Amino acid sequence: MTEQKTELAFLKSSRKRRIAAFFIDHLIMTFLMVSIVFIALGPNFMDENNPSKIMTTMLFVMIPGFLLYFAKDSLKGISAGKWIMGIMVRDENSQNKIPSFGRIFLRNLFIIIWPIEFIVLATNDQKKRLGDKLAKTIVVKNPNEPTKLPRVLALIGVGIAFFVFVFFTAGNAMKNSDAYKVATKEIEINKEIIAETGGIKGYGMMPTGNVSISNEQGQAQFEIKVLGNKKDLNVSVYLEKEPNGEWKLIEMQK
Repeated sequence: MTEQKTELAFLKSSRKRRIAAFFIDHLIMTFLMVSIVFIALGPNFMDENNPSKIMTTMLFVMIPGFLLYFAKDSLKGISAGKWIMGIMVRDENSQNKIPSFGRIFLRNLFIIIWPIEFIVLATNDQKKRLGDKLAKTIVVKNPNEPTKLPRVLALIGVGIAFFVFVFFTAGNAMKNSDAYKVATKEIEINKEIIAETGGIKGYGMMPTGNVSISNEQGQAQFEIKVLGNKKDLNVSVYLEKEPNGEWKLIEMQK
């Protein structure tokens, strides 16, 4: 009787829930790693001429980030994604038992080959991927899962936080770049733009474009919204930079 109750209490998770939990975890971990990388590089990283410094910083962040990713289910067999989806990892032979840290870490190492893991999960009758088989784990529904509302709100909050952070951080980094500063200076001395806008009073919150620097040679392209006293204007600016030189305006279009 006890075994029957245990089986009823711990139903196997559906594949849909597992895949959704994976993507949620991936979003959260990517958000954390990208956030730390941006903070570590600083707001002026677009002007960095030393690629090895950027790579070193990224590796310094990403290596512990991946270790954390592989250990994501170590707290009671539940990651953030699994909490939101109401599932958890358990020992396949004793579903009341949480697998050891080592087994959970081993299980998640196989996420590196996630396309293969998805195929195995989709075709395996026991709803197991390779990591589950090797670590002898099973993913089941959490009988004590919280109500739906806080889980949905958590998911929405994570998504909004990720996109807002990336949007504002990337925009701020672009506006702090030397190329952008030169672009706005060129706009401010352009008589046609001044006349058409009735005088420049500012710029849009987030410019779009890109800055590329390789071997101290760079190209930059921006779409900048110029806020004028009479009317606003969208201006396209293209700049180039020679080694050991300054950014120079190549083309400007309204």
